[in-house]
Amino acid sequence: MSNPLDELVSVNENGRPAWVVDPLPDPKKRRRILLQVLLFLLTILSTAMTGGWAYSATLILILLFHEMGHYFAARYYGVPATLPYFIPFPLSILGTFGAVIKMQGVIPNRRALFDIGIMGPAMGLVVALPATVVGIAMSQVIQVDQLPKGTLGLGDSILFSLIADWVHGPLPKGHDLLLHPIGFAGWAGLLVTAINLLPMGQLDGGHVIYALFQRKSVFIYRLVFFSLAAFTVIARQPQWIAFLALTFFLIRLKHPPTMNEDVPIGRGRFAFGIAAMLFFVITFPPNPIKLDF
Repeated sequence: MSNPLDELVSVNENGRPAWVVDPLPDPKKRRRILLQVLLFLLTILSTAMTGGWAYSATLILILLFHEMGHYFAARYYGVPATLPYFIPFPLSILGTFGAVIKMQGVIPNRRALFDIGIMGPAMGLVVALPATVVGIAMSQVIQVDQLPKGTLGLGDSILFSLIADWVHGPLPKGHDLLLHPIGFAGWAGLLVTAINLLPMGQLDGGHVIYALFQRKSVFIYRLVFFSLAAFTVIARQPQWIAFLALTFFLIRLKHPPTMNEDVPIGRGRFAFGIAAMLFFVITFPPNPIKLDF
């Protein structure tokens, strides 16, 4: 009796599984590309309206690097993937909900899952970290009572605070940084990276945790979710409510298996995965918006 999966899977010249799917008909493919271009242009506009053109260019580049990291890793393992769909949202503090790529088929194994999941945050940081350093260097130290009326207070992560102290030194009492648009984009890029590295469901961090711990990952997903929910209530941070609802109903607190669960991930990837989770800790701002600023 033949395995129905045999009809879906072939092996390319490098021995990696290649998922065989019918190519999109030309009209459908053209509509998809037009939609991607339109969303990209709208996201440029919405982010420019939020923070100016320097902010827009920097944040778009961070998001592009992030998604193309996923894209090239997926294609390396023979997993069909689309180019990024950017999500404009001018009413949010960032002017966008980020970007996503769509993948088809089942991920071949945990090693491929790990690489596809981790390459997004890794490539995004190639732009986000230098942008943060340069943007903070271009920012002004100003007395808090001299900040323009209506200035949005941003919460710092451990990493962002360390970079700010390294560039400007400890700020005098009653002073704060008035971020340059590039610094704001760097902050936003670190925030996007941290949220994606949350070890829950099908976020990038969820991919990494599943690759490391397989079915035991469900316990970690639930622990992180309910810890963030408890923090939201105890610390009175309603800004996380919408994200928690989105995670629970759409991203979910579970992960589908890969095709071959027996392929080992290796010690190097395991160590890199643990390091990625530690990096998440220093980039995650518990209160990204200072509600009492």
